[in-house]
Amino acid sequence: MFDSLLIANRGEIACRIIRTAREMGLRTIAVYSEADAQALHVRMADEAIMIGPAPARESYLDAARILDAACDSGAAAIHPGYGFLSENAEFAESVIAAGLIWVGPNPDSIRAMGLKDAAKARMIAAGVPVTPGYLGEDQNPERLAAEADAVGYPVLIKAVAGGGGKGMRRVDDPTAFAEALASCRREAAASFGDDRVLIEKYILSPRHIEVQVFGDRHGHVVHLFERDCSLQRRHQKVIEEAPAPGMDDATRQAVCGAAVRAAQAVDYVGAGTIEFIADASEGLRADRVWFMEMNTRLQVEHPVTEAITGVDLVEWQLRVAAGEPLPMAQGDLAIHGHAIEARLYAEDPAKGFLPAIGTLEVFDLGDDAAIRIDTGVEEGAEITPWYDPMIAKVIAHGDTRHEAREALADALDEAVIWPVRTNAGFLVEALDHPDFASGQVDTGLIAREGEALMPPTEPSEEALAEAAAALIGQDELSGFRLNAAPRRTARFLLDGQPITVDFTEAGEVPPAPTDEVLISEGGQSWSFTRWRADGLAAGGAGDGAILSPMPGRIIAVAVTEGQAVRAGQPLVTLEAMKMEHVLTAPFDGVVTDLKADTGGQVAEGIALVRIVAEGAA
Repeated sequence: MFDSLLIANRGEIACRIIRTAREMGLRTIAVYSEADAQALHVRMADEAIMIGPAPARESYLDAARILDAACDSGAAAIHPGYGFLSENAEFAESVIAAGLIWVGPNPDSIRAMGLKDAAKARMIAAGVPVTPGYLGEDQNPERLAAEADAVGYPVLIKAVAGGGGKGMRRVDDPTAFAEALASCRREAAASFGDDRVLIEKYILSPRHIEVQVFGDRHGHVVHLFERDCSLQRRHQKVIEEAPAPGMDDATRQAVCGAAVRAAQAVDYVGAGTIEFIADASEGLRADRVWFMEMNTRLQVEHPVTEAITGVDLVEWQLRVAAGEPLPMAQGDLAIHGHAIEARLYAEDPAKGFLPAIGTLEVFDLGDDAAIRIDTGVEEGAEITPWYDPMIAKVIAHGDTRHEAREALADALDEAVIWPVRTNAGFLVEALDHPDFASGQVDTGLIAREGEALMPPTEPSEEALAEAAAALIGQDELSGFRLNAAPRRTARFLLDGQPITVDFTEAGEVPPAPTDEVLISEGGQSWSFTRWRADGLAAGGAGDGAILSPMPGRIIAVAVTEGQAVRAGQPLVTLEAMKMEHVLTAPFDGVVTDLKADTGGQVAEGIALVRIVAEGAA
């Protein structure tokens, strides 16, 4: 075994790798950008090296700087984590060429599976069933549109070099194809440096099933069973679990066997995931499960596999990279219970899940020893706009799926995070939804249910009453009336907005008042303060001003000044936190005061364009 490891990543995955490496007695070296100087992974490592400015292209995606850091620190090996350079074959080759150990698959395997069209062709040759679609070299928009017509709508446009939900667009009819193709190519070029796409038939009742595979340099390949990652929003996984609900033994053997064949076809070494799409309209059946792609790295959702198998997948990665054989044979692996993971994001469901930034003044996910928390932040950490907004993974394991689901929902329900908004309340609603609770999940559940999964926008009356009583206290006479029962009603500010609360039934009132109460309920938190007449902002939304909802870079401007637009028409596309955000016209009108320039950086709250309503002066 080598003695030192550089982790070429950040956040929760860097912290997770450091923990296992430390348990194995390895010296750990972290790398960090200027924005991450105070990050948790930097303080956890034995040594940390700054590699560049905040933008990922100038730091975490700069292979030369990372290699220099490894050589300067005397690291023996590099673990890429996931994302960033983890599936970059050229980076893997440069690590090996520098005389370092690459904790990952051979570069040739990465290349073989990195391009979705070539990977599918290889899978067909290996006898692995693939989704119907177009994999051709001709990328002419007219040809792609014709192939989509031939496949039959709805179709999925996917970046050839894509992954992680990026560079994917569902198209339901031919009229929307050209715009979706352009958007997909733009995102693919920005995320992967390759704008080529393929076309797939979109399955109307899809389940996302994936199999964890592992190979060593001695010719052994095993699977560690399947995961279900069907609960997704905009092709991004939200909740994952293992094993897959409704998976019988025969289907499991068929799917996991196909995954092993897929790995063997590219002489795979290390941790990898074979992703399948299943048509679940008639339940999970082996003849309706098709290969989609392979991720040649560790997955975000690997903890659920660790929970049901008792295996530390990072330890396996490090041992295999050192040349050791797999610690266990296929016959030694078994499923124990059920595990579910939720991805906790810094984002605001009430604002269309826009990423949220700021300081985590309060960050409390509880101390239940039965709940695993993988995170790269702690109280006081700064959530910046530079990187993916996932701040933690919360994992529950139980003897049954019901036990795991309830434990996870309870843990998220009790989360207290402030003032950065998160999706914790949304996750609680999703876990408690009848379809998810019964295991009737497909990738369209979130989009289909919509408002039913949105958490409440205000605390319950009981929580408000208790908070109001705490603000008033017994020291202040309130609600006293001659010849009538006391009625304790007063105005307060909830997140800065006025609200009237009746706290007659608040129960025990604290002896002394306080200035502010943090209400936490259902995974959400609100600031509750005394009424301040001067604390209210004048004006409102709806005056036609389109403001930047967050810091970001303008990647497209779809209108010109003086142009007439219709409600919902795209105006400006903003790129932030690795995602595109399209700002649209709030009503019919004319574009005025256009301040958006393609390629420009903008701060949150900056006016980009104004729409004057039709008929307005």
